[in-house]
Amino acid sequence: MTMAPADPCVDCVGIGWRQPHYETLLAERPALGFIEVHSENFFADGGIALAVLEAGRAAYELSLHGVGLALGSAAGLDHAHLQRLARLVERMQPRWVSDHACFARVGSGLHAADLLPIPFTDESLALMVSHVQQVQERLGRPLLVENISAYVGWAGDTLAEPEFFNELARRSGCGLLLDVNNLFVNARNDGLAPTAAALEAMRWVDAIRPGHVGEIHLAGHCEREDGLVIDDHGSCVRDEVWRVYQHALRRLGPVPTLIEWDTDVPDLGVLLAEAARARAVAA
Repeated sequence: MTMAPADPCVDCVGIGWRQPHYETLLAERPALGFIEVHSENFFADGGIALAVLEAGRAAYELSLHGVGLALGSAAGLDHAHLQRLARLVERMQPRWVSDHACFARVGSGLHAADLLPIPFTDESLALMVSHVQQVQERLGRPLLVENISAYVGWAGDTLAEPEFFNELARRSGCGLLLDVNNLFVNARNDGLAPTAAALEAMRWVDAIRPGHVGEIHLAGHCEREDGLVIDDHGSCVRDEVWRVYQHALRRLGPVPTLIEWDTDVPDLGVLLAEAARARAVAA
């Protein structure tokens, strides 16, 4: 069992549990509120990966974060994928299950292996509501849906992105997974300087109805020489993103928060230091 944390804010903050830290985390059992893994990495019916996840679940609350449901795909849900997710959820009984507001599949069965942006229109909203409801009915629980970082967009959007998510939550009963780094990255790629991008991200947060957000993601990003900002989850959270996070907590109240780190994964201590900073902000 996890040691009882001295700081109650520890219950609100977790880290993404990646393969380089499997053994260290289980051996050291640092005080964390939860761990999060990518669902698709554990779809096999047995084997060492699933055994490791069961050990992690015995020590910590678990969040399953998916990248493959493709909730916004006009081709519909991949029901084989959904069945595998449902088996994992039934086995692990996680605290949260989440995926992204994106499309990835087309009618021929081709999967893009990427999180592609959806149009923010009434038609797209109706499709997303239907798919989210199907997933929730199969899983027997609410789903958290994450806003993505997008490097292309659609002409003809008729809904503002926060309005889209407010309506998605209201109509489907899902929650939102608010990635504040994605908000900042999108604002930067819209041509805004860092300070202005942080303010734009805060305005996005202000447009979300309190109570809809069930989890927050924090991550690092990189700025390329050509000016494009990439949500690569490969560095510490930037100061401007911390400011957006602080604003989000003031607006939304205490929300469980995850430190994501997926590329150039550092020593576990680096992630724990980021988690400690999130706890300090939450406090």
